[in-house]
Amino acid sequence: MPTPEKPILLRDLKNYLVFLKDYGYSDIPLQPDSILGSGSGKSNLSRPSTETTRQPIMTKTRTNAKPNLLLEEVREELGDCTRCNLHSTRKTIVFGSGNPHADLVFVGEGPGADEDEQGLPFVGRAGKKLTEIIEKGMKLNRERDTYICNIVKCRPPENRDPKPDEVTACNPFLIKQLQAIRPKAIVALGKPSASTLLGRTVPIMKERGTWHEYAGIPLMLTLHPAYLLRAYTLENRRNVMNDMNKVLAKLRE
Repeated sequence: MPTPEKPILLRDLKNYLVFLKDYGYSDIPLQPDSILGSGSGKSNLSRPSTETTRQPIMTKTRTNAKPNLLLEEVREELGDCTRCNLHSTRKTIVFGSGNPHADLVFVGEGPGADEDEQGLPFVGRAGKKLTEIIEKGMKLNRERDTYICNIVKCRPPENRDPKPDEVTACNPFLIKQLQAIRPKAIVALGKPSASTLLGRTVPIMKERGTWHEYAGIPLMLTLHPAYLLRAYTLENRRNVMNDMNKVLAKLRE
């Protein structure tokens, strides 16, 4: 009988193999330095000659062509999506916004009423709080320095949590968004986002402020801005800023 961990491991393996394919790898890297450049020793990779100038994920170069094109392709593939029941109650698909070359990606839960109206993520009260965290707390520019998206692209009715089948329908597009952007770090905003990216139920209050990995990318778990507004305590605000300071340190590495 399969263990509960097996489906998660298979999913992570599939995501990892797709990620490698998009980077031009033809063999699975076995050396510890093959992707992230850590450790010593030579890689056993066979890479296409056209990819010889591509940089490892943690030190990627900026270009004005391919990453942006890939993100546009993901949006085109998503189309006027009807893959789950959320399409029947949405007004607008909320794909994402920000810099397609960003080193930092924030992943939230799903669009709310304001986002559904405007077609942009995090533009309501929680979005204003996120902007404050990014610009006043982290001293970054939201549009220039980050990219923001959600695990589902359509608003769940009454702002309820997305259902498992809705997350499953949208997850391939989230994966492709992150592959196209190739950030240095990802921040999961709240329990649904963290649970989706890690493939398990995450006790967010216990695990916030800790580093994990998603397809080889450092992943920080923190509180959702909407929760922060509901429980606007000094402790919660301090915890979130401590988490963001860890992210800033990671980006400077």
